Amino acid sequence: MLKRRLVVGAAACSAVLFTATPAFAADNLTTEMVKGDLDNAFVLLCAVLVIFMQAGFALVEAGLTRAKSVANIMMKNLMDFMAGTLAFFAVGYALAFGVGNNFVGWKGFFLGDGAATYGDLNPMVFFVFQLAFAATAATIVSGAMAERTKFKSYFVYSLVITAFIYPVVIHWLWGGGWLAQRSTPMIDFAGSTMVHATGGIAALMGAIALGPRIGKFGADGKPRTIHGHSIPFVVLGTFVLLVGWYGFNPGSQLAADGNAIGIIAVTTTLAAAAGSVIAMMISWIQTRGKPDVGMAANGALAGLVGITAGCAAVSTIGALLIGAICGAAVIGSIALLERLRIDDPVSAVSVHGTCGILGTLLVGFFATEGGLFYGGNADQLVTQVIGVAAVVAWVAITAGILFAVLKATIGLRVTAEEEHMGLDLLEHGARGYNPEIYTADFVIEAGDEMVPISTLAGAATTST
Repeated sequence: MLKRRLVVGAAACSAVLFTATPAFAADNLTTEMVKGDLDNAFVLLCAVLVIFMQAGFALVEAGLTRAKSVANIMMKNLMDFMAGTLAFFAVGYALAFGVGNNFVGWKGFFLGDGAATYGDLNPMVFFVFQLAFAATAATIVSGAMAERTKFKSYFVYSLVITAFIYPVVIHWLWGGGWLAQRSTPMIDFAGSTMVHATGGIAALMGAIALGPRIGKFGADGKPRTIHGHSIPFVVLGTFVLLVGWYGFNPGSQLAADGNAIGIIAVTTTLAAAAGSVIAMMISWIQTRGKPDVGMAANGALAGLVGITAGCAAVSTIGALLIGAICGAAVIGSIALLERLRIDDPVSAVSVHGTCGILGTLLVGFFATEGGLFYGGNADQLVTQVIGVAAVVAWVAITAGILFAVLKATIGLRVTAEEEHMGLDLLEHGARGYNPEIYTADFVIEAGDEMVPISTLAGAATTST
């Protein structure tokens, strides 16, 4: 009986198998359709990783600044994405990717007619991915302007950079504009200059317009260390950013191409590691045996920013060298800015501006196709220089005008009293932490002592 049942069951299964219509045929699926769905799923996942970088930026910036303004830092990062989403949806995406000329797009506002498409990607997926990049460029500025900026002025800045300043830059290359149409197109695969240097130069203009924090520079002009309140935040934020970068760089392939995204992930990782180790070693020497945690974290971010332009164009050795060069450069850039009396609490200008520019230029040397070190001529390097110079000029001029207008109208900087008390309570009506943990006044390192900021002569700046 059992044998008979097995035979009948096997016959029934065979009938089903031989008479059923294959799923691919029934649903009219093709290899191209499956690939399209995989590409869309991959790019959307990468967009989520890039959006998650906002959490990393918030943690790093909060950790490197004082506890009395931590809620303000979090609010600015939150609005960079939330308000920036509205600005990019309404205006920015059309200027960046819409049909237009070689300088700017002018169709596709509010994702209407003329909105951009890319290959087999769903237009909505492509929009979300590009939105994540726009928010990244905007939020870089937050740290450089920390602890002394009026929130309403920063809110206006965030809208303007996402709606106008950043999208025009993007159109020049990723939107098919003049940098993409050169005989030797610019290589900035995931945005060392397009995203990071744009944010870094805007951060520089904001820091200059604001002036330094009270007590940052003494009467003799020498810089003093203003300690951040949480090294754990800094390290955790750095790891969050590293994870997000696997959406940033491999995601810019805009396809689930295993071979391509594999090498991009490797070059990204190697550059981060080299940048961090080199920065740590230099700080170890400079501090005579005390490697600096914050500098090691900034070195990792410097390597990541530097490799972003050439992550798909350089070899693994090239990635190591680019990361190492940027890890050293970020320390030199921080020192230079302090000599110029420019106060950047989280080193955003050095990490994103300096290393974004440097990483883009190094592609002209290390690109395995067309780079000077691989038998190429100077054409690629010349294009890289032209592209960097154009972006720096555009952002410096437009951001400079924006901050000057804000300073002359609604004001850019809080009063000295508000700065001393911290921005959390006065700007947002609530502290970031319970009051008992605050030691906000004892934050300046003068020689080997910690002394109250209120006792030091410094660059006190009144409200503007």
